[in-house]
Amino acid sequence: MAGVHPLGTVAVVGAGAAGTMTAARLLDTARSAGHRLEAVLIDPAARNGRGVAYSTTDPRHLLNVPAERMSADPARPDDFLDWLREREPHCTPGHFAPRALYGAYLADHLERSATPGGDARLRRLRDRAVHAAPHPGGGMILRLASGGELHADAVVLATGVHTPRTDWAPGALRASDAFVADPWAPGALARVPEDVDVLLVGTGLTMADIAVTLNRPGRTVHAVSRHGVLPQPHAATSTPLPAPPSLTGTEDLAALRTAVLRHVGRARRAHGDWRPALDSLRPLLPVLWQRLPEADRTRFLRQDLRVWEVHRHRMPGATAARITAARRDGRLTVRAGEVTSVKPDGARMRVEFADGTAVTVGVVVNCTGPHDDVRRAGDPLLDSLLEAGLARPGPLNLGLGTAADGRLRGDHPDAPLWTLGAPRRGELWETTAVPEIRVQAAEVAAAVTDALTHRRPEDRMLADRRPEDRRPADRMPADRMPADRYGLRLTTTSEAAAAYNRGLDAVLRVQCGAEQSMREAVAADPRFAVGHAALALLGHEWGADVDVPRALRIAESAVRQGCDERERSFVAAAASVVDGRTSALLRHIEEHPRDALAVSLAVPTIAFGGVTCGEQTWDLVERLAPAYGDDWWYLSQLAFVRQEQERWDEAEDLSGRALAAEPGSGHAVHARAHVHYETGRHQEGLRRLDHWIDAEGRRANQRAHFSWHAALHELMTGDLAAVRARYRDQLAPPRVTGTRALVDSGSLLWRCRMTHTWAGPLPAREVLAVTPASWLTRPPTAFVALHAAVTLAAAADGPGLLRLRRHALSHSSAAFRDIVAPLCAALTEVLEENWEPAIRLLHDLVPRLAPLGGSAAQREVVEETLLYTLVAAGLHAEAANLLDARLDRRPAPLDRTRRERLTGARRPHST
Repeated sequence: MAGVHPLGTVAVVGAGAAGTMTAARLLDTARSAGHRLEAVLIDPAARNGRGVAYSTTDPRHLLNVPAERMSADPARPDDFLDWLREREPHCTPGHFAPRALYGAYLADHLERSATPGGDARLRRLRDRAVHAAPHPGGGMILRLASGGELHADAVVLATGVHTPRTDWAPGALRASDAFVADPWAPGALARVPEDVDVLLVGTGLTMADIAVTLNRPGRTVHAVSRHGVLPQPHAATSTPLPAPPSLTGTEDLAALRTAVLRHVGRARRAHGDWRPALDSLRPLLPVLWQRLPEADRTRFLRQDLRVWEVHRHRMPGATAARITAARRDGRLTVRAGEVTSVKPDGARMRVEFADGTAVTVGVVVNCTGPHDDVRRAGDPLLDSLLEAGLARPGPLNLGLGTAADGRLRGDHPDAPLWTLGAPRRGELWETTAVPEIRVQAAEVAAAVTDALTHRRPEDRMLADRRPEDRRPADRMPADRMPADRYGLRLTTTSEAAAAYNRGLDAVLRVQCGAEQSMREAVAADPRFAVGHAALALLGHEWGADVDVPRALRIAESAVRQGCDERERSFVAAAASVVDGRTSALLRHIEEHPRDALAVSLAVPTIAFGGVTCGEQTWDLVERLAPAYGDDWWYLSQLAFVRQEQERWDEAEDLSGRALAAEPGSGHAVHARAHVHYETGRHQEGLRRLDHWIDAEGRRANQRAHFSWHAALHELMTGDLAAVRARYRDQLAPPRVTGTRALVDSGSLLWRCRMTHTWAGPLPAREVLAVTPASWLTRPPTAFVALHAAVTLAAAADGPGLLRLRRHALSHSSAAFRDIVAPLCAALTEVLEENWEPAIRLLHDLVPRLAPLGGSAAQREVVEETLLYTLVAAGLHAEAANLLDARLDRRPAPLDRTRRERLTGARRPHST
């Protein structure tokens, strides 16, 4: 059919909430893009949308999230509330709806996306997938419990939570007919006689629902768990969330505990309630979890899990009231304990606990929650994937290992397998609630569609043929489009624009959360061109877990669907930056000076390497003054320019004005740190940096760079023990990984070698281990290449330097060919102690480093290498001259000491 782009068949395994949302987003995405696609939803259940969570028929089982946060579609935040009001006109946003009603909503939501007709259609299979294997012709073969097979071009596992654990139960109990192993299995509670007492093992949200169902006069329901603690109730009224807390993913668990408790205390004092404090953590949780060392994650599961869960996953007020009433009337008892044995007691059973006490009941119901270890879940489909290497367990064996878009990690990275929801718990931790699942469903739908579209060259051409058909139906007219914080139009939905602006603010403040917010933006609107381009840039510049070519492909395709000229220009500029070209970005800024993200890309800062240098940067920033006025972000950028111009007082004044307006401005603090370093005010600089790091810097996503600046102050004051301690406590992997490990940790280690600060072998191999491998062989920018070279040198990796040099020599950029390549050669000579050629190369390089980008303090590592080499070669007079020039420029105790050692005579210098 003309204009239709064939994609094929996508199997969605599981028809609960995650599967239903994914199927709906697949159909929506395919239909809006003009694709022919069949979504096959596989589940033995009779109805869609129910799953474990929403299959209950008891109207007293309520959602534990208010109605206004339960939309299945991130692009339509009021979808569920509107649906609910059609049935209950007086429903308010804070209403906790029955879970069974939400299951009906999910089924109806999918039905609306699966409207008959067109080329995107839904097929339902009432069956169970029990095995998966690659198909020789591409895609996957699913074997079904019925004996049939399905060939799918892609598979999405929406399997939800595993069956409940029973390993806590004695063998006699597991074998008893009076044991309900899974209370959510169809008809499970119908087996409970009316006239018996019941023991519920587990005291979480499942227990609360089961206790409500089984509560009746004449019956005592006993509940027991190791801690004996119940979930906290939701507040009766909603409270605005406080500002994001001072947390960072580079903290250890002990520091996180302290920071969270401090944040909770502030919220309680400000709002009279601790709940908003925990709810404000939600956007940060994936980053915090992923950056915790594995030992700390294990410790959290062992020591903190129950306290976290009872406060984070709360009961609706109506459920809490029923539980309170049942306890008051003696129909529900709650205790701490562990089941140790079960013995017959007439027609009942005597259940004994570890403390020697016991209860006599007719039935024991397992409310302990699902299996955590994917290897022990007993799911034949997952077992087949793990055995074949098509999947691997997630961190700590929680769920499955996944990439950022939900694609399974395994031995076959091209296998078309994705997942979402509960199976991603090991990677994301908080991933089982609707607000997270709906975003993941949109991301998976976009990823699957894009992967199938671009699997062959001819498909790529087809995917680009009708971009005008891809505009989401809920976008506003052009004259009512949302805008970014500087008033630039965003062709997208209001929810996507809000998430984008959160991400932009994080970039401008140099704070955590930029990547997550941009992901939320493109999940809310999968065809949001500027959002995809911004994600690509974060992957390119920051090393974020982003498929950069894919994100740019989507952006370039989506930008042709009605975006304005500024957005088209930005996407083109982003693509040119990734390709190593600068002219398109600079033209874009000339035409759109208030595009702060574009300006951030052009100017070398703590966050970006920049495409300009020296006077070119100065001219660019100063010409932007009419566009920004006294905006705090612009003042921060101008402060950095002024310090590079050695106009120290102006730079300090500008950074102070910026910080007065925005205390969290990382750029302003960065500019001030350079002022203190370049003027030799090391003690003052160290004191101010440590104060800011403790007060505001905990949420800085570049916190390692501020720690690097502090370490430089310590180095220059000669406090070598403090330098080593700071590296160990704030800069050593796994606290710091990726970009910052290379740029900050690796370069500091090489400086330590050059200044004789580190005794023994440098721990540089651990830095290389947490750096993207491609950044050591094919770094994206010359600035990154500089730091790859010095880190390889710190690790004494001569072959690595040779590989990097070969890449630089063949690069299209002059900065690579003329600076990076000879630097690699010079460092190789230093490692081999060939001082004469090393000195010749370094002498030539030191005055020519500005095109690398970054700051003078960062590029100074090359001068430090020259100084080390001169001393090693016995050229003490030349080394003394170099130190004299440095001391005239910037007093530093370390340099004075080194100068005195060279000649044995004190040369007066101002302090």
